[in-house]
Amino acid sequence: MTMSKTKILVLAIGVTGVIAGSVAAYMYFKGGPAGDISGAAGSAKVVPDEAFMATYISTDPKVWAKLEQFGTPEAQKIVAKGLEDFNQNVLTDSNISYEKDLKPWVGGVMIAMLPPTSTKPAQLKLPSANPNLPPVTTQEPNFLMVVGIKDKINALNFANKLKGQKDVITKEIDYKGLKITETSGKGQPTYTAVLNNHVVFAPTKQTVEQAIDTFQGEPSFASKEGTNSILSKNVVENTVAQIYVPDYAGMVQQLINLNPQVQQLPPQTLAQLKQLKSMVMGVGIDDAGVRMKAIANLDPELVKFQYQNSAGKVVSQLPADTIAMVSGQGISSWWSAFVEQSNDYPEFKQVLEQARSQLKLANLDLDKEIFGWMDGEFSAAAIPSNQGILAQVGFGGAFIFHTSDRKTAETTFTKLDNLAKTQQINIAQRNIGGKNITEWQIPGQGSLITHGWLDQDTVFVTLGEPIADAITNSNGKSLNDSENFKTVTGSLQKPNGGYFYLDMDKTASLINRFATQNQSLPPEASAIINSIHGVGLTTTSPDKSTTHMEMLLALKKKSSK
Repeated sequence: MTMSKTKILVLAIGVTGVIAGSVAAYMYFKGGPAGDISGAAGSAKVVPDEAFMATYISTDPKVWAKLEQFGTPEAQKIVAKGLEDFNQNVLTDSNISYEKDLKPWVGGVMIAMLPPTSTKPAQLKLPSANPNLPPVTTQEPNFLMVVGIKDKINALNFANKLKGQKDVITKEIDYKGLKITETSGKGQPTYTAVLNNHVVFAPTKQTVEQAIDTFQGEPSFASKEGTNSILSKNVVENTVAQIYVPDYAGMVQQLINLNPQVQQLPPQTLAQLKQLKSMVMGVGIDDAGVRMKAIANLDPELVKFQYQNSAGKVVSQLPADTIAMVSGQGISSWWSAFVEQSNDYPEFKQVLEQARSQLKLANLDLDKEIFGWMDGEFSAAAIPSNQGILAQVGFGGAFIFHTSDRKTAETTFTKLDNLAKTQQINIAQRNIGGKNITEWQIPGQGSLITHGWLDQDTVFVTLGEPIADAITNSNGKSLNDSENFKTVTGSLQKPNGGYFYLDMDKTASLINRFATQNQSLPPEASAIINSIHGVGLTTTSPDKSTTHMEMLLALKKKSSK
């Protein structure tokens, strides 16, 4: 949407940004109108079925009030200042008070994305890759906003106030027995209509006409195939917003069609996209922080990869001070699925064959000796260290693999050691805590890479000498025992396929370490980062046709320093 359109939309509907984009900041301190997630189904009934995506935003004050329990005093001040600046820059200029004008009548808000109408002109000209050719013209999707009305009298009072706004001109247009209000000012007009308990807004008259047609019986987004099942899902507790995509492949194709500069997807890629049939994603606020969950409905006939739950043992094999970690299960299965699908993509197939050929020169089989034995759990982690070659960066890396084929894994590492010797790297043996490890040493710089076995089925590889000591000799304290890890991941769904974990305090320390006086983080960014424990993410798959993804932004309680 262009800036001129945005300005008119702000004038016409009392700053839409307050209702949708900035409602979070306002509710953080002031509370707001009712309009919980249950209103999504009703709003979807006035959205045309051509819509390929819709977002519903709750304006229930009880939902947003949950945010008040989080944040350091510094972060609270920053949010308060941002809210104050927003009110001064937008609300004051429009002579609109959220508390008096919007809160009494506004329910939840749905924003739907529709294809451009046939009569809608192209709205954006981009430079062509060839300077001798004219600019490429692209189209923007149509947006329809549906706002619930919980108090029609207050809504009418607000509409009358808008008519009295300076530089705002309104005109009423009859359409199938209902009135469309055209609101214009210094830019392009905005169109509005009241449909029983909802008011719809759009930058084009035809979009509002489509909404009226839908209200009077034409197929709606709610009746669209695949939508009903996802509209009925409340995927998170205390929901503040949900996104609905009933046809994922269709949505991607629609977005590509809007921009001629984007290369059309080949049939193989479209086939891959069709693995994901529909998706619903929700954002909520609970006692742990801000939680996001997504439920993807898959086509079991098209899905190649067989999901596996992870036992989580690798987490107990990492030190408690781990900065960040990714874990999972069955790299060999992922690799097999990739190899199978590469047959449909000549360019990927070519790269794969080149990689195989290069490794053959080093007497290594890519499929069997690199990925084939990685059939158990795995993890990749960043671990703090200030010793050796890691002194400057402050951390090193660790990789842990569980395998049922130790013989092949040992053969692989023996070949890699022999290859390193040809590159003037010294191969040395060392014992740590009763475990024999192999080090790749660079003259004058110390150990670069270390590998060894933690037990019969677990091999590790580390980057940087001190990291091997941290892996093999944890003194009984593992990441599983870390209070921060428990806080960030403890409420995530189990069983699961593994974790992504980030310790924000340790990450902030690294950021500050590399920041110079002139490039240090702004105080506002530091305050926000200091309000976060960390980020946790995981996935589960209860069956072959469904995948769940969950992410938690774990926030510190207000009393935390």
